[in-house]
Amino acid sequence: MTGQLVALCCIGFAAVNVFFEVTAHFADGPYAEYASAIAVMNWLVTGLKVIGAAVALLSVAKRPRVLSPAHLGVLLWGAFALLGVYALGSVVQAVGMASGLAGSADQIDLAGVAYVLFFLLIAAGYGVLAISYSRRNRLRKGVAILGVLGAPVMLGVVLLAVPMLLLAALGLMPAS
Repeated sequence: MTGQLVALCCIGFAAVNVFFEVTAHFADGPYAEYASAIAVMNWLVTGLKVIGAAVALLSVAKRPRVLSPAHLGVLLWGAFALLGVYALGSVVQAVGMASGLAGSADQIDLAGVAYVLFFLLIAAGYGVLAISYSRRNRLRKGVAILGVLGAPVMLGVVLLAVPMLLLAALGLMPAS
């Protein structure tokens, strides 16, 4: 049941990005100048969320394997670590805001708290899937280590390298 629930969360959260694009959510307002760049990032993140749903479902599927157990194990541990790092970073940011070190506590609202809790829940779901899958398939610890160490690299690529390199090269980011 955990695999299906995690997959459903991923697809539901991908739907938010699709909604943003279908409604041209960022075409007006303070981010209008960045609308093209945001669209590229929205579709990239949507793709990653759909892949995340597929990984969650593959981890509990009884059908023939699409990926080797080691490859799927790396993806599961990577998803767990990527979402865990992202969610814990948000928790640290909220603590900084609540303590007045960065921003103010007034910036913390119910939607923000729900967002962070949602990511913590999905990270925990991937943790359960990764542990269960690794045990069922008797994967070596190196699979988990590779997935966990690769996750911060992937997060950096998605959140830093793609916007700086690709979007700038395509001329989608406005000049500063």
